[in-house]
Amino acid sequence: MLREDNPQSVRHVFYRMTDPRLPEPVEKSDRGYRHVQDRVKKLRRSGRVPYGWIADATRRGYHVNTFSGSGDFLRRMAGAYRGDLWSQSRFYVEVWCESRSIAGVIQDTCQDLAVSLYPCGGFSSITLAFEAAQTINWQCQTGKDCVVYYVGDFDPAGVLIDQSLEKELREHLDQDVRLHFIRLGITAEQIAEHDLPAKPRKETDRRALHITETVEAEAMPAHILRAELRACIEAFLPQDALAVIRVAEESERQHLLRMAEMMEGRA
Repeated sequence: MLREDNPQSVRHVFYRMTDPRLPEPVEKSDRGYRHVQDRVKKLRRSGRVPYGWIADATRRGYHVNTFSGSGDFLRRMAGAYRGDLWSQSRFYVEVWCESRSIAGVIQDTCQDLAVSLYPCGGFSSITLAFEAAQTINWQCQTGKDCVVYYVGDFDPAGVLIDQSLEKELREHLDQDVRLHFIRLGITAEQIAEHDLPAKPRKETDRRALHITETVEAEAMPAHILRAELRACIEAFLPQDALAVIRVAEESERQHLLRMAEMMEGRA
């Protein structure tokens, strides 16, 4: 499964392994999750599963970049050069998700399409929402519309998190900013279309009583989630914008490398 669709988080793998249509599905429980987690770890350490096939955005290191000189700086930064893919678009687009687990799976797609990604870790802090709203205000000061795509669980809390986030963002947006807040997943339609595995809601949870069965975002196959996200984002780009910017980026990178060679030659 990982060979056909990677990277995925361990939670994604777990939900795929609990599919009752499998010959020997894993039980959908904490014990089942620990079993999958252990198997993934052993498969990675044995070399049968490459480490890069598992995404983990929940833990990060903090690094300080240093350089031996201006030439070294230009050479190393040339590969990081990105053109402004959205300069000719009438929209500013960003993506929010409920968990860092989901963020690790869609991060590459967001980076490729040059859109910001915010994992809110459940109900977003008001600080994060405020700071994000200031970014939206700045990006939309030229009259662009803002489009926010959200991915989260389909459960009593999950269907309220995006509503809370949208309300908090709107609280801090300039009056002339037009915000389009779209729940990309998980939706009732996706659950039916992709036959996503569900479990009964907790009887003690009295929120969102219309939710009778719950589906976590990780239950959506990673490649389907990435494909839907890419299609939605690309719909707001001018035609052929991605191909054009790729050519321009390569030209600029080569120019930076020539400058690096000149500076290193002087040294």
